[in-house]
Amino acid sequence: MASETNEVVKEFPFFKVYNDGRVELFDPPVEKIPPSDDPNTGVRSKDVAISSDPPVSARIFLPRVSDPERKLPLLFYLHGGGFCMQSAFSLGHHIFVSTVAAEAGAIAVSVEYGLFPGRPIPSCYEDSWAALRWVAGHAYGDGPDAWLNEHADFRRVFIGGNSSGANISHTLAARVGKIGLPAGVRVVGVILVHPYFGTGNDRMWLYMCPTNGGLSDPRLKPAEEDLARLGCEKVLVFVAEKDRLREVGIGYCAELKKSGWRGSVELVEHVGEEHCFYLFDPKYEKAVELKDKFVSFVRHN
Repeated sequence: MASETNEVVKEFPFFKVYNDGRVELFDPPVEKIPPSDDPNTGVRSKDVAISSDPPVSARIFLPRVSDPERKLPLLFYLHGGGFCMQSAFSLGHHIFVSTVAAEAGAIAVSVEYGLFPGRPIPSCYEDSWAALRWVAGHAYGDGPDAWLNEHADFRRVFIGGNSSGANISHTLAARVGKIGLPAGVRVVGVILVHPYFGTGNDRMWLYMCPTNGGLSDPRLKPAEEDLARLGCEKVLVFVAEKDRLREVGIGYCAELKKSGWRGSVELVEHVGEEHCFYLFDPKYEKAVELKDKFVSFVRHN
């Protein structure tokens, strides 16, 4: 009987499924680090609860404030991890977002959204939208978080993420374009680092999302109407030459230009690099290049 219940009936790049419905992820849970104050950069960070049911939280990063009257651009960040791994509280994502906050002089909100299998897709999309709405609720200075009330410039909001987080970032921008955000909130730009929009792992995404709309689901393959009304003014897309998602990122830029969307899109490629290479060694020359371009986009728009 034990052998029967341990029979693997499906296997995907990130997990396998047993015949009793159990899901086993191949990678162990990522180690999470606590928020902290960085004495070198002056960036302070803290964790906030956005919702208890469903559980949604975020880490907020506040750079050194030299002029309390000067409002700071706001980066809303979504981590990658194939919709089933990683965390806003992992070392790699913490370091990256903290560094961007310091160098761009931006307040950043990095979202901890629900992951498969505990919370199947579309939880990641709905949690992230709820978090964005929560952040936007501070636009008039009367939200629950003092840092956002006092320091965020809601006329300079940026949405960004890597891999699956870039996919979620696109869906948020599409929803902003369709539904909008409260008055006073303006999404200037969207930053997609090595975005996932299908290719290779399509069946895995479909399995993780029981309510999927098939291979033409607009969350998997961006719809022309969503691209045409994308709720931002500028888009920056990064691809890596040796990343299996490279063509998807390039294709996204091409489709965005063809859609009739009136904003501007820029594509940046790093030759010889793999998927999300910049997270593994922040001091690596090309990782610094990517980070600097990311920072410049936030700082100068």
